[in-house]
Amino acid sequence: MSESVNVSIIYYSSTGNVHALAQAAVAGAEKAGAQVRLRKVAETAPPEAVDSRAEWAQHLQDTADVAQASLDDVEWADVVLFGTPARFGNPASQLRAFMETTGPLWFQGKLAGKVYSAFTASNTAHGGQESTLLALGNTFYHWGGVIVPPGYTDPVQFQSGNPYGTSHVAGDGAPGEVPLQAARHQARRAVEIAAALKAGRAA
Repeated sequence: MSESVNVSIIYYSSTGNVHALAQAAVAGAEKAGAQVRLRKVAETAPPEAVDSRAEWAQHLQDTADVAQASLDDVEWADVVLFGTPARFGNPASQLRAFMETTGPLWFQGKLAGKVYSAFTASNTAHGGQESTLLALGNTFYHWGGVIVPPGYTDPVQFQSGNPYGTSHVAGDGAPGEVPLQAARHQARRAVEIAAALKAGRAA
């Protein structure tokens, strides 16, 4: 790849499913030759909520070493992939809280022209997965972003069945090979499009 591409993968995960998809996206982006930052957003749920579920408290401990997302991670990136659980058909409030701090970058025009893509997990089949990804798209439109969905651009997409972005049914357990492969493909595709955009702008 001629153009070096910077990728920030910014996610929220309560019990680890979205984190697993984020790690797969990191692998896909790195394999495509990108510089990658993996960043979690701050946990805003009260401690008693977190402690009410052992797997939630455990995941918070397990990912203590993952750096927290900052505005610099967005500004630095050519590609930003956002990951979130579906919450009643919408992105988790933790991710939204971070996205809503991007106003200063937006005001300076620093969010426009970047490549954006998103992935999700829900507890049940369907479970608001598509509407969650589409809701994130609403923000990308405001930013003037270039939205790059996976579509059906790889055979795995016909197995995963979600052209909007990688999605996983958490009720079935941890992400298996299909959603992980879909996440790797989605990140790789975003990198390829961003590289073409950079090369075109340079020309």
